[in-house]
Amino acid sequence: MNPVTEERAPEPLTEYAHRLTSRVRAFDRRHPLLWDAHITGFWVTAALIDYVGGGWRHNAHNLDVPGWLLLALSLGLSVPLLWRRTHPRAVLAAMALFALLNAWTGAALQAALLQLAVVYHIALRRPLRDLWWATALVIAPVLVSVARHGEGTWDQQLGSQLMSLTVAALIGITVRTRRNYTEALEDRARRLETERDQQARLATAAERARIAREMHDILGHNLSVITGLADGGRYAAAKSPERAAQALDAIATTSRQALTELRRLLDVMREDEQNQADLAPQPGLTDLGHLLDGVRSAGLPVHATTHGSPTLPPGRQLTVYRVIQEALTNTLKHAGPAATAQIELSYEDKGAVTVTITDTGTAARTDGTAQDGRGLPGMRERTALYGGTLEAGPRPHPEQGWRVRLHLPEENPQ
Repeated sequence: MNPVTEERAPEPLTEYAHRLTSRVRAFDRRHPLLWDAHITGFWVTAALIDYVGGGWRHNAHNLDVPGWLLLALSLGLSVPLLWRRTHPRAVLAAMALFALLNAWTGAALQAALLQLAVVYHIALRRPLRDLWWATALVIAPVLVSVARHGEGTWDQQLGSQLMSLTVAALIGITVRTRRNYTEALEDRARRLETERDQQARLATAAERARIAREMHDILGHNLSVITGLADGGRYAAAKSPERAAQALDAIATTSRQALTELRRLLDVMREDEQNQADLAPQPGLTDLGHLLDGVRSAGLPVHATTHGSPTLPPGRQLTVYRVIQEALTNTLKHAGPAATAQIELSYEDKGAVTVTITDTGTAARTDGTAQDGRGLPGMRERTALYGGTLEAGPRPHPEQGWRVRLHLPEENPQ
């Protein structure tokens, strides 16, 4: 395997640290108050140890600070940490008061450094402009301490405190940036997953519509022809048994043709999705003769006229075939027993074609405006795939009957 493309397995220690961090974060999300109480309890304990053990004396400017005041300062600089994540600005403001008192009295308790933890949370959760006034609140006790007790130089005290503030703020900004980046990646993954599911549903709906159109074209036309043949055979059975036998033969032929087309459609559906676009659904222009023979045998006289030579790809041939099939099927259903049909095909250069189907029916017709997504509305969908137009409606007065006109423009070069 190519070492460049080989996926590296995570290190055991890194994987363990990641799992441990994920568990801690999950526990924190489930029990935020419990986690905050543990952290606050740790720092409160450290502040009280500094007070009880006398460690504060090593840094104090004034060793005569009363014990009750030291206890109050220790608690005031540590207990507010319990709300550092939910109300960081209010916590910093409260701690600043104790920090100012700590600097004024000269106790110099180390618990004052816990303000940096609050600055971290302000940088992590609040607008970055809040860091300006947070810096002022943290720097103010340093200025008070230098001015009142005069130990150390201004630049040393301010430089040290500003460096600590900068580090705390940068850590908060870094964690915030990383968190925002991770959330953006997770949101993008969710949106891509949603988009993938939507595309799958749209593809499924389009495929169902395509199959429904094919089923309608195959079954609707052939069943209409079979119905016409059966009606004619029933009337001819008593007077002309030979005509009835011919009708039965035509019914058998039409049924076999319908079954063949259905098998072809099912074969296309079973093929791999990558090849579906190349497997043109069934018939083409070479099958028009069989189509017209079936319609004539069902009792509808049809005359066809062709201009030019057909040079259409399979997809366009199928569209022309299905439009003619649908128009003749509607004529069989609605035009009446004495109707005739006329088909005119005009082939032009570069795949352009115009087809006009007219009949002389006298019955009221609505087949061109059906709203169920089948029939001629389905043909309009086919036509739109090639940028063509399909018109269906009554013939102009004083002519009677129905007209369907299909036009497919020239193919665009790829």
